[in-house]
Amino acid sequence: MHDDRTLVEARLRRVLDERIRPAVYPESLPLRVAVWHAPGEPVPVAEGLAAEPEPIEVGARWGAPWGTSWFRVTGTVPEAWAGKTVEALLDLGFDENMPGFQCEGLVHRPDGTPVKGLNPRNQWVRIGAPAEGGEEVCLHIEAASNPVILDYHPFLPTRLGDKETAGSEPQYTLTRMDLAVFDETVWQLVMDLEVLGELMAELPVDSARRHDVLRAVERALDAVDLQDVNGTADRARERLTGVLSAPAVPSAHRISAVGHAHIDSAWLWPLRETVRKVARTTSNMTALIEDEPGFVFAMSQAQQWAWVKEHRPEVWARVKKAVAEGRFVPAGGMWVESDTNMPGSEAMARQFVHGKRFFLDEFGVENEEAWLPDTFGFAAGLPQIIRAAGSKWLLTQKISWSRTNKFPHHTFQWEGIDGTRIFTHFPPVDTYNCSMKGGELAHAARNFRDKGRARHSLAPTGWGDGGGGTTREMVAKAARLRDLEGSPTVIWETPRAFFQKAEAEYPDAPVWVGELYLELHRATLTSQARTKRGNRRSEHLLREAELWAATAAVRTGFRYPHEDLDRIWKTVLLHQFHDILPGSSIAWVHREARATYARITAELDEITAAAQRALAGAGDRELVFNAAPHRRAGVPAGGAGAHLLPRGTSLAPRADGGFVLANGLLRVEIDALGLIVSAYDIQADRETIAPGKAAGLLQLHQDFPNMWDAWDVDEFYRNTVTDLTGAESVQAGEDGVSVRIARAFGDSRVTQVLSLPPGERRLVIDTEVDWHETEKFLKLTFPLDLHAERYASETQFGHVFRPTHTNTSWEAAKFEACNHRFVHLEEPGWGAAVVNDSTYGHDVTRTVRTDGDRGTTTTVRVSLLRAPRFPDPETDQGVHRFRHALIPGASIADAVREGWRINVPERRLTGAHEVAPLVTVDNDAVVVTAVKLADDGSGDVVVRFHEAYGGRARATLTAGFEVADVTVTDLLERPSDDTEPPERDGDRITVRLRPFELVTLRLRR
Repeated sequence: MHDDRTLVEARLRRVLDERIRPAVYPESLPLRVAVWHAPGEPVPVAEGLAAEPEPIEVGARWGAPWGTSWFRVTGTVPEAWAGKTVEALLDLGFDENMPGFQCEGLVHRPDGTPVKGLNPRNQWVRIGAPAEGGEEVCLHIEAASNPVILDYHPFLPTRLGDKETAGSEPQYTLTRMDLAVFDETVWQLVMDLEVLGELMAELPVDSARRHDVLRAVERALDAVDLQDVNGTADRARERLTGVLSAPAVPSAHRISAVGHAHIDSAWLWPLRETVRKVARTTSNMTALIEDEPGFVFAMSQAQQWAWVKEHRPEVWARVKKAVAEGRFVPAGGMWVESDTNMPGSEAMARQFVHGKRFFLDEFGVENEEAWLPDTFGFAAGLPQIIRAAGSKWLLTQKISWSRTNKFPHHTFQWEGIDGTRIFTHFPPVDTYNCSMKGGELAHAARNFRDKGRARHSLAPTGWGDGGGGTTREMVAKAARLRDLEGSPTVIWETPRAFFQKAEAEYPDAPVWVGELYLELHRATLTSQARTKRGNRRSEHLLREAELWAATAAVRTGFRYPHEDLDRIWKTVLLHQFHDILPGSSIAWVHREARATYARITAELDEITAAAQRALAGAGDRELVFNAAPHRRAGVPAGGAGAHLLPRGTSLAPRADGGFVLANGLLRVEIDALGLIVSAYDIQADRETIAPGKAAGLLQLHQDFPNMWDAWDVDEFYRNTVTDLTGAESVQAGEDGVSVRIARAFGDSRVTQVLSLPPGERRLVIDTEVDWHETEKFLKLTFPLDLHAERYASETQFGHVFRPTHTNTSWEAAKFEACNHRFVHLEEPGWGAAVVNDSTYGHDVTRTVRTDGDRGTTTTVRVSLLRAPRFPDPETDQGVHRFRHALIPGASIADAVREGWRINVPERRLTGAHEVAPLVTVDNDAVVVTAVKLADDGSGDVVVRFHEAYGGRARATLTAGFEVADVTVTDLLERPSDDTEPPERDGDRITVRLRPFELVTLRLRR
């Protein structure tokens, strides 16, 4: 037989595009349209409905950037259409290639009832099935003219990302406002042909099944009268019955489809717009659930659910009904889909506390899965946190974006730093916007790396980010793919049902140990430095406020501010969303974030000050309050008392120019250029700085990645570097015991102050940068005379080790990595640490000196600032302040302690008496991360702590109050079934911890 395969396939494409799809709506007539443009920000629904609109014609331009327009469309169903299915087709000016990244709408009835969302691939509204002739149609559309930020030529700088700079030029052209007859038979034929055409394209050319499908499609096309598609569609569908009913082979891959709409809580739109995106999507999905039995939709991010409840109660009622039916599923158990690299220990824990508690309180639903499809890599401390929250599974697909190495598993056990394992799944479909296309499903089956041992994978299905979620077309395709020869099987299931099946079939799943590093988006550890500083500061201020408020509540009856702390925590958690904290959102988002962090700081400072005043009483004694988990200068952790002043620091001129700082523990030489050429550990008789090198050096790189400007730094940035050695001045600081260096470069200026605190083995570097560069990357350098094959970076509830070498592509790909408060390197018996108060990105490299002692130079470089131009063209312009410290001779214990010191400074207050800690721990390896009152208002004291050095630890926790009972709990403060009760002797509790083990105790007073 002659091969006419390509001829038939081309015929299918043209007939579908030019004859069959247009026949889905064989009759239409225009609706009357009027519009009212809301001034300023969005208005309540009642106001939008009551406004008096002006007539507007199809073809007219509308919608200033970030504006809201209320369209009223009216018309009458013709008598001739009685008994037919009638829909309104409402095209606001959509580009179907950009679902979720442009204008959107929410349709309301005249009484304000929401109907469904309007999106680029979801433009219809059902009027009647069957319709009544003469029926009056009146719909109101709340339309958002969100500008296109990520256009066909992506990553171009634009001022559209902030309403303050976006201008008022209309963004869209009103394209279609029609009433139309919907021919379901033709639509079903379209679905049949799309499924078979897509299946055919994925089958081997020489397979019998491909040719069976080809001939069936050919017969169906022969049956269509191109001048009477509507009259012959039934006949064409009959020709396809056989190939559509052929069952899948027994070994077919099995896909659990989960209705999904990944909605970024902010990204190329502000937070306020996400509130409306969620309302549109949930309206769509509740409507689809009513129309499609068996369809299941899952939505993560408790914050987004809370927005629906607060802002759209009429939509919330529909959501609650669908949840009760088991069709609309709370997923993930987190407040938002946060970044997981940068949030601190407590913040990462509270993501699960507040997320899970919301779903438990509202629906009685206990999430067992963490759902993070789009997060930019996963810290090695996360498995223990997931388990401590009462969950046991994780889903993400983001690691498929890695550029260098292909991850070896799709389903596996992920082991964290403490040994906790979490059953983890990476959907092999490699998208969280699956649309049930044959190519996507075939890719999932081919790509699945656990064949022969497992057969199940999950496909998050639907358009996200305001694209409207799952469509009726996706549901129709899934129905045909449920059991179809040549295709994976597809069934709608909840995440829980999928994980139960996947875990049961793969009890010996392979194990991946350590972080899940995304080999992409590394620059998110640095972009938008003010947002990152606000996050770090807020995390520590919350810890202080809880500690002092709890202490004051127990000791003095101080009113513990449960509601305020709950609200502030949720605000901080929201801003840890994976496009806010990473710095990859538009200017509007980060402008608002800066203002939010300023308000949070003021509010938390006031809570802390009020609690400390209550504790100290009226008096004139100077007291130092120490909120850190370690004793400082005689003041106990969590207490207040007199501060013991150590002996002082000296500053002297250096013979070759510059200065020498000394305090009896360290001797630091700063040369005439203001660079640190020596940091000598007197006690160890050892130099810290590598020979011929200088610490404190600022290095400037060109930084223009191939794409994803705010997200990415590509390795070639290292090819060009400028050492900023020119100094305008190097002089003694105003205090007489520090050195101040001023430099200028490009359009920017920097001031550094180097100081050596008395009695401390710590060189502090305060850096202030007035930054006005473009597409540059600024690093702070510490070349250390230290030979180490690995180094430690702090992460949640411990630290993770990374190699300093690049033996393999996996190691080479980690050329930029994340730390929290410290990076630590050591040889046996001696080490060094670099600690920080607000930075996360860094790199560590090593070289062997070819002259002199032929020793090893290991260089730590801290990432300070970037200047990408997309999506915020003014990223990080302006003044920034950073504090870092170099700790020569540091052990891991020193690194932990000094990391806390630089982030939690002492507070001074006059009062009547010292304040004893509410709880004390007798082992510095056991670090207390939270002291608070229980969230349920019972007055119980909750203490969370972990082993911080990476070894086993025994510690006695002593309560500074009478304890009636002690309970080991999960993160939600519920009794834990997994842990043996601790030993107790009155108010003394003895615990034994594994390396990095996390424990929460609830102490009943």
